[in-house]
Amino acid sequence: MVILTLLLVFAGGVLGGKSGMTFALIMAFFMNFITYFFSDKIVLKMYKAREVTEAEAPVLHRIVRRLSQKAGMPMPKVYIIPDMSPNAFATGRNPNHAAVAATEGIMQLLTEEELAGVMAHELAHVRHRDILIGTIAATVAGAISYLAQMAQWAMIFGGRHGDDEGRNPIASLVMMIVFPIAAMLIQMAISRSREYAADEGGARLHGNPHALANALRKLHNGAQAIPMHATPATSHMMIVNPFSGGAMMKLFSTHPPVEERIARLEAMRVQ
Repeated sequence: MVILTLLLVFAGGVLGGKSGMTFALIMAFFMNFITYFFSDKIVLKMYKAREVTEAEAPVLHRIVRRLSQKAGMPMPKVYIIPDMSPNAFATGRNPNHAAVAATEGIMQLLTEEELAGVMAHELAHVRHRDILIGTIAATVAGAISYLAQMAQWAMIFGGRHGDDEGRNPIASLVMMIVFPIAAMLIQMAISRSREYAADEGGARLHGNPHALANALRKLHNGAQAIPMHATPATSHMMIVNPFSGGAMMKLFSTHPPVEERIARLEAMRVQ
């Protein structure tokens, strides 16, 4: 996160000197403020998630309540997403404002024990405040890309003036080409590290790492067979990558390889 912030500030400095640096910081603060308070509502509405009562989804409610009590966390709101692709995510800025969402597909695919493993993974995300971390990382990376695009337009149309006279054209090119890629790589690395941590935390909360390992195996195959109508900006929130297609470079993936996640879980010993 520190490196991302430094990239953002330096990009603002290259684009517009002190004024550019100030603009970058103000933009990052504004975007993070909006994200912090409204990201949960935005993403739930984006996927047409519907809050369900215990009468409507008794199994899911029972699982989430039991795990929340075991973790010493408030009971999050429970949502169902009308999508047959098997997946799930958690959202909310902290444990007191959290929600878990599961697709209709995951409810049909997994056993109750496996579904509990998935919900434990999502509650671990909430406990670690990973949703906030991932969202801020995505916001700052997006701001860097935005500044790079501004620099491209500035170079096309010219218009150097004021403290822009001393701008280094090589530094501008590096900022336009290298910085967005570097920001994306850092964002993806943060996402992958938090998935590993949530796998471990969820397995310990649930008490059976093999349940989550089996769920990941089923979810990976199911998501490949029925891709989810997801957006790249929110794909890092899902328990498995919602997109199908050819092999993706590990550096540019929001999720660690499923095989590695399963191997780590199967090697765990929970007491």
